[in-house]
Amino acid sequence: MFVRYSYEVSSLLQAENFLEVEIQSPVVAALARANALKEAKKSVPPECPNERYHGECHMNMLRKMQASFSWDWGPAAPSAGIWKNVELEIYEVAVIREVDVDVSRVNGSYWNMHIRCFLDAGGWQNFNGRLVLYAVELLDRPVVVDRYAIKNISHLAPVIEFDQAVPNGKVVTWWPNGYGEQKLYPLHFTLKTWLGPDGPEVRSKTKSHKSLRVGFRTLDLVKDPAPDGVGNTFLFRVNGVEMFMKGSNYIPSHLLPEMQTNEQISHLLRSAKEAHMNMLRVWGGGVYESDYFYQLADSLGLLIWQDMMFACAMYPVNDEFLSSVREEVRQNAMRLSHHPSVAIFVTNNENEAALVQNWYGTLFERDRFESEYRELYLANVIHELKLVSHSSRPQPLVSSPSNGKASEPDNYISSNPQDNQNGDVHFYDYTKDGWDPGIFPRPRFVSEFGFQSFPGAYAWQRSKGEDDDLLGLITHRQHHPLGNVPVIALVERHLPLPFPENENYATALIYFSQIAQAMATKVETELYRSLRDTPHRTMGALYWQLNDVWVAPSWSSIDFYGNWKLLHYWARDFLAPISIVALYEKSTDSLNISLICDQLEVDPRELNVVANVHLWSQLLPRQSTSWDVTLRPNGVQYDKVIAISDLLQGEFTRTNAFLELQLRRGQDVISRTHFFPSSIAGAVGIEDPGLEFEIASRTCLNTTNVVRNSVSISIQVKRPAVFVYLELLKPYRYTLSENGFMQTEPMHVVYLTFDAPLCARLLRKSDLRVLTVNDFMR
Repeated sequence: MFVRYSYEVSSLLQAENFLEVEIQSPVVAALARANALKEAKKSVPPECPNERYHGECHMNMLRKMQASFSWDWGPAAPSAGIWKNVELEIYEVAVIREVDVDVSRVNGSYWNMHIRCFLDAGGWQNFNGRLVLYAVELLDRPVVVDRYAIKNISHLAPVIEFDQAVPNGKVVTWWPNGYGEQKLYPLHFTLKTWLGPDGPEVRSKTKSHKSLRVGFRTLDLVKDPAPDGVGNTFLFRVNGVEMFMKGSNYIPSHLLPEMQTNEQISHLLRSAKEAHMNMLRVWGGGVYESDYFYQLADSLGLLIWQDMMFACAMYPVNDEFLSSVREEVRQNAMRLSHHPSVAIFVTNNENEAALVQNWYGTLFERDRFESEYRELYLANVIHELKLVSHSSRPQPLVSSPSNGKASEPDNYISSNPQDNQNGDVHFYDYTKDGWDPGIFPRPRFVSEFGFQSFPGAYAWQRSKGEDDDLLGLITHRQHHPLGNVPVIALVERHLPLPFPENENYATALIYFSQIAQAMATKVETELYRSLRDTPHRTMGALYWQLNDVWVAPSWSSIDFYGNWKLLHYWARDFLAPISIVALYEKSTDSLNISLICDQLEVDPRELNVVANVHLWSQLLPRQSTSWDVTLRPNGVQYDKVIAISDLLQGEFTRTNAFLELQLRRGQDVISRTHFFPSSIAGAVGIEDPGLEFEIASRTCLNTTNVVRNSVSISIQVKRPAVFVYLELLKPYRYTLSENGFMQTEPMHVVYLTFDAPLCARLLRKSDLRVLTVNDFMR
């Protein structure tokens, strides 16, 4: 699936031609290969996925999207067919196939572009050529590379390689999202190739072109001895600036990737940018994404952690398999390498951990599996990735999670690949309270973590059959081995979930699952961000997962239809460049207040924090204290530790009150957060808020192919409304100015935007669902 196949068909062509491709069932083909290995007394586990996945077996036998055989977030649909273009190319000598540009800074005085043009040669002879580079924004005149007009180019490994200096004054640096602009420079290459040293003749020459855009940036993965004296750091430094990586994990935007559209990809990546993310991890059980995906990541400033497509399995190492893998890695690495967004390549997802921790029963032949692991990833995948090794990109990692630099003495199979003192970790724990920051590790970098929730009720309505029972469908599509238990357990710790026999149980479960997920991910992310300037030196948090392939329970923050769950609305706040964080410390019964700033320059004037004490039963703060603060550019200001008893005194108790902390400049709120001293289900004073809402205004704007509808919704309450949730009950993709918010003032306006075929002037209140936790208090 990941390889471009080319066949020389000159001798086969007739006046009329019929191309026939025989496609085998992937399920049958995978089984046949597994059986052949079994006959040779070589198992390659896992044979089949967990039975909760309702999946197909032997995914690891085929170089195909691994998740198409099912996953804990998606169904089994191992498709068969040709999923990209079929083209007839006509050329006599050679054409440009890919171009890699390795950009580096030289002594601070100029930039160098180390350029490699990878060619495809049609014949069996060496040839000659002349390459011209046009870089109109960087260079005053075209660059002509004509040394190969006399010197032969080998048809066995045809590459044209050269260096080109660019003056500093011509270059605007490329920056990740949130740190500067994403300036990209177009490069256009023209190649003429011919046979024989006498120069090109009209009849024996081939002319080809290639255009791409490059960004000028430096990027290092810093793995120095850590401040706590144990292990090494694991942090990305871009253009000399150490950056905390904020983001998520990206899975294919469609279970049948040939069905995904550029518009879907654009929406997902722009949603990531809007939530202030600066890195996405393209996960190793999906596909190498389209050129459009990486071009858009370049223009949006989203760094890409690029897994190679190996995930959660052992793999065969026979000659045919390895030959295919080498070609796959070569082709995709050459295609992707020039993108400034591609920050690092990683050869697999979780396979080192799976081997060491015996996930698939590999202990009985540990030596064989270790040998095969090294043969696949070190001798083959890493070896091919060296073809596109860059001075401005870190060397590839072998696995995620892994111990990074500390893996080297272990020859890349460590006894504990999840060491918090080295490399990156994946962390999930469903047995404890995800709203408690005390349960989470203090690692260097977290490349996976998360909690499940359910898509909104209207998404289920759109996808289910008329006779489907909603709860039955949710349970059927829940592929987590533990079922819905982790979701329900986290909800019941904090929120007033009705009994299953109640008619509003499904509505509450869906809504509460999104609150629980959003809060747990918020707390965990804020903890990791707050550890940046401590001896733990945590410098990255990529939650699992950004998007979905169907309507089902999953870890995503954006549902299958492209609508944001509460998590994504909240992520826009808790990943903001400037954030106030208040984390509960159980041992001292206090709040640790941290002020996080990703900006490289910040105005220190008029900054203050306001701590508001609210009663659940009354609007507006009942008591406020404030103090002046400062921000630390590109760092964390550890502001103060406040005992809960200092904030809740007199009439305010743990059950009748909650806290709101605002970071302000003068009277303007920059960031806010809340702390709830008791479970919300056990709070005293939460009553019917008397919520009423009106559609206050509508405007329509005609665009090329849709009408952009903008609606303002005014919400009035008489008492505090807890986690106000709005949902549009129309089959459109929409965004809200905020969602899942605490309304503690009488009037609040929310803005709704959606694209539709027509101007929705007749949008009614019945087209909106508004929920609050108050509605379910017992």
